[in-house]
Amino acid sequence: MAESYTSSRNGDAMSNGPLNGSSPSLVNPTANNAALSNVIRKKLMGYVGFANLPNQVHRKSVRKGFQFTAMVVGESGLGKSTLINTLFNTTLYPPKEPLPPAEERPKTVAIESIGADIEENGVRLHLTVVDTPGFGDFVNNNDSWKPIVENIESRFDSYLEQENRVNRTKIVDNRVHACLYFIQPTGHSLKQLDIEFMRRLHTKVNLIPIIAKADTLTDEEVAEFKERILADIAHHNIHIFQAPTYENEDEETIAEAEEIASKIPFAVVGSDNFVNTPDGRQVRGREYPWGIVEVDNESHCDFVKLRQMLVRTYMEELREYTNDVLYENWRTEKLLSMGVAQDSSVFKEINPAARLQEERVLHEAKLAKMEAEMKMVFQQKVQEKEAKLKQSEEELYARHKEMKDALDRQRGELEDKKRRLESGRPLTPEKGSTTKKKTGFLGGR
Repeated sequence: MAESYTSSRNGDAMSNGPLNGSSPSLVNPTANNAALSNVIRKKLMGYVGFANLPNQVHRKSVRKGFQFTAMVVGESGLGKSTLINTLFNTTLYPPKEPLPPAEERPKTVAIESIGADIEENGVRLHLTVVDTPGFGDFVNNNDSWKPIVENIESRFDSYLEQENRVNRTKIVDNRVHACLYFIQPTGHSLKQLDIEFMRRLHTKVNLIPIIAKADTLTDEEVAEFKERILADIAHHNIHIFQAPTYENEDEETIAEAEEIASKIPFAVVGSDNFVNTPDGRQVRGREYPWGIVEVDNESHCDFVKLRQMLVRTYMEELREYTNDVLYENWRTEKLLSMGVAQDSSVFKEINPAARLQEERVLHEAKLAKMEAEMKMVFQQKVQEKEAKLKQSEEELYARHKEMKDALDRQRGELEDKKRRLESGRPLTPEKGSTTKKKTGFLGGR
């Protein structure tokens, strides 16, 4: 029977089989519906071969190998190293020796990375575990999250720098794909340090909350503790990693995803030691006077579900969400803060006639703007010229008035001299023309 496929109107072919879905935060349902409404469904007349693409991707992935970086954060003594060794069934962390009482304790949060190449059934994985010794171990834990945030952002910076290189053939992805946050099994609620840490990091890394040493709580206490933790997370709008849902999934897979989601936060017990059970089995677990806690027993703890989500089922989704959402959001903010803006017209399919009309409108607007600016400049020049002419006119008028006044004064003086000449009077008064009569002692008679 002929197989079916869907073809978009621009000629791109898409499979009509089960679609690989994505997390709701990665996909816009409105955009998907609009895209699906523009496809034409056709029938294949025979076998083509693109159904073999998943096998090609599988061979390429196995040949290339995988990279995964996990960060473990939590107070000392919560079993972080033991849980990592248990998760990957290898000794990444050697047994730690407690510091002697006289030994000086570190005063800051340290960042330590351990890398290992592990292989399983021909699949190679380069695993990097980032540890944060010292977190939450001080009397004053203010800003103890800062070194961790700076480390995550420095890894983003390193990846962005590699992307901007001319030669990008050897890009190393050292970004943190998952952060396992260990919560103390107090049985009450999250501490302020826990809330502040998750608030600071939930936009930069996939947070997976874990209740450490869950064998110290009863089943009822674990259930109540989980409810309080989820209530605190919801109240502070903290986003933790949720198992993504896909379209056209079978019921078994959907049930499995729902079961994993129902176990968050995971109440786990870690142990890389093997103990013998009363029925003769050898299991990984912890032996107590009252019985044995089995690590791989789902009725004892959530370790199996944690490993299933982190390693067996959603490791690639963690990498994808880190790259497509967390890193892209950080990259956008980083570039915008540097003044780099994206041209909205790039990669947009536009009708040439509409694009021409748009360019014409923009050109006319530009011409109109230039004309308005030229008119403004012309008017300004005219006003300046008129002001200068007016000032010159006022100066000329003042000089004319001054010269006219001077001429009037000279005319008056000349007329005065003329009258004196005509009347026979001297033009200037005579000096010494009159002599005073001298009188004697008895003069005057």
